[in-house]
Amino acid sequence: MELETQLFKLLQNHHDVHSEFSRSQLIEQVVDFKEAIVAANGCLATWTEIDSTGRSPKDTLIVRYTQIEKEIDWDSPNNLPLDSATFADLWTYAIEVLSKKKRIFVTNRVIGADAGYAMPVRTVTSSPLTALFTHNMFRPEPADLTRSLFADRRFHLLVLPYDKVADEKYRGRLRTLPDGRTSNMVIVMDFLNRLGLVFGSAYQGSVKKLAFTVMNYYLPQEGILPLHCSANESKEGSLALFLGLSGTGKTTLSADPHRALLGDDEHGWSDNGIANFEFGCYAKLINLNPEKEPEIHRAVFHRDDYRKHGAIVENAMMYPNGTFDLDDERLTPNSRASYPLSFLNTIKLTSDGPHPRTIIFLTADANGVLPPVAKLTPDQAMLWFLMGYTSKLAGTETGIIEPVSTFSRFFGQPFMPCLPDRYAGLLGKRLKKHGTRVFLVNTGWSGGAYGTGKRMDINLTRAIINAALNDGLETVPLREDPLFHLQVPLACTGVPDEFLDPARTWNDKSAFTQRAEKLAQEFSHAFDQAYGGKRIDKKVAAMCPGK
Repeated sequence: MELETQLFKLLQNHHDVHSEFSRSQLIEQVVDFKEAIVAANGCLATWTEIDSTGRSPKDTLIVRYTQIEKEIDWDSPNNLPLDSATFADLWTYAIEVLSKKKRIFVTNRVIGADAGYAMPVRTVTSSPLTALFTHNMFRPEPADLTRSLFADRRFHLLVLPYDKVADEKYRGRLRTLPDGRTSNMVIVMDFLNRLGLVFGSAYQGSVKKLAFTVMNYYLPQEGILPLHCSANESKEGSLALFLGLSGTGKTTLSADPHRALLGDDEHGWSDNGIANFEFGCYAKLINLNPEKEPEIHRAVFHRDDYRKHGAIVENAMMYPNGTFDLDDERLTPNSRASYPLSFLNTIKLTSDGPHPRTIIFLTADANGVLPPVAKLTPDQAMLWFLMGYTSKLAGTETGIIEPVSTFSRFFGQPFMPCLPDRYAGLLGKRLKKHGTRVFLVNTGWSGGAYGTGKRMDINLTRAIINAALNDGLETVPLREDPLFHLQVPLACTGVPDEFLDPARTWNDKSAFTQRAEKLAQEFSHAFDQAYGGKRIDKKVAAMCPGK
């Protein structure tokens, strides 16, 4: 507890510590500190250095202790270890830097809308903008916090967004850059001592994702399944979850004017049901269209009094008159907005709900060979959960000229540090216990691969989602796809029958078969690479395409 004691002494001895600032006071502090400027509509516009326009996975580390050695999947490329001595040195260094700051801001919030496992997080920072961000994204402490599993296990997070780690001091101990310099930023999680450090990254997503990765580590130990998903609920109380990687339509398809949104990114599934981790949204802004996503646009840009606003617009192009061009990505395509969920109209304020009746796995298959919808058994669902498949498209990254199959376990691999069977096993257990239906919905291509075929019509996808959520696929006949081990509906209201069979939409049936077999082999190879030798149920493994 020595490192935590250092923090307590800092807060006791520093001459100007503020832990009781209201939201409006924090907004004023952000403006006074010139961390952001007030845009024409009243939101706070801010920009970061070029190295802080997104997460830095290679600088995101987990302190390695023998006590938790067997709980972390160190084979995952996203779980990078840091020795405890270096972390202790970094923590002490951060305390020293904070002690010299003019003012320190402290926020006490929780992660999790279910008070039974809400995790208290104390954020200590030199940045009022970071403090405001935690007000946007983390929840207020509930009155009954004492009944939380984590009531006496508060997590402490230090954030120094603008100070850089000294190069010479950590040479050989932190990441070496291509030019030989040592990386000057680090994001570290110490699960054993319940400490987090963001040093040198001004990207607010570093704070959010660190905190949620911490939850994704602790919750499985309590029998609670963390999920990277959005959730909405019908007026009758039927809850649905949407899991999918970037570009699959998770945010768009879960935004339904007839269903209340619980949250759009992180949830926990406990014996009580579903609960959102967050208090707000951290939405991508690039190419945001007010006609296609009116709720997000209204939340960020349709307010005026900045003292009551507090939405943070990060790295978006703004003109001198205070208006934005959301299609300009010269600084970054990862422009973001942080705002409270209460800024949205169609939300459920409590952010919790019953056990899900339906789960939708979203994939954007650029190969054009997966059906637009398939019904999954629990074993099949566990397999597709383990694989987290979608496609990267040509042009999205340098060097990609053909669609590239992407596998991100649990549709959020970088944020799931535990061994894979912990998450997959919990999913299978809850699916069977609650009879939750799972559907795979392909929002990718039909009639050919990317470049030949066409992207799925969103109206047809919405018809499929509506049928899945409203029992429209419960009694229709199914055909088995033996290559991908899927049960494919032969009919769906509002969708042409031939559209449900991808092979029928291709002119060249031989080309379809070759492409499908190629994708199946990519699945098989990715499964063996990720899970070879790991504790994966044989029935689940048998559901892998290509097996």
